[in-house]
Amino acid sequence: MVGFKASSLCLLIWVCLSMDLVKWVSGNSEGDALFALRKSLKDPDNVLESWDPNLVSPCTWFHITCNSDNHVTRVDLGNSNLSGHLVPDLGKLEHLQYLELYKNNIKGTIPSELGNLKSLISLDLYNNNISGRIPSELGKLKSLVFLRLNNNKLSGCIPRELAKVSSLKVVDVSSNNLCGTIPTSGPFEHIPLENFENNPRLEGPELIGLASYDTNCV
Repeated sequence: MVGFKASSLCLLIWVCLSMDLVKWVSGNSEGDALFALRKSLKDPDNVLESWDPNLVSPCTWFHITCNSDNHVTRVDLGNSNLSGHLVPDLGKLEHLQYLELYKNNIKGTIPSELGNLKSLISLDLYNNNISGRIPSELGKLKSLVFLRLNNNKLSGCIPRELAKVSSLKVVDVSSNNLCGTIPTSGPFEHIPLENFENNPRLEGPELIGLASYDTNCV
């Protein structure tokens, strides 16, 4: 009987240690992803000074919010005087709900890996200098409600995959260099045309079945 109790206690301890290990590995992985972002950014105001890769969990870092399981759910770095570029590693933050990087001077492209952020609710990259295309992989973000990419240097067409994201309520891609036509199906039925303004090569609402939306769009 004593042996049974001892083995049960050992099993309980092993389970607890295993759960702690899982949390540690997860936290460390998310910390690695965020530190990769830090290394890619110039930070003259030292807003990322607390992002110490030697800490087990990034949940103690400024501008980071975690849930009760110590998973990163928010990155709040809007209007922080940051420059540099985004990194594919951000796609590893699978519990992330809010990615706020607006009003900085971030350049480069939007990593297609952001399409892996299955919990993402808000993607705010407006007022930067981001170029390249809007990744079609963002159409995999089935929890996305807010997509604000306005006031950048984005080119190419608006991915039709976004029209399949039924949760979308706000899409703003104004003041870029997008081309083709504006989607009119799914959530785009309710997006005001002003959210597409100041794209000189954007041709207006799509006429489904009558015209190809990406004519002369490169």
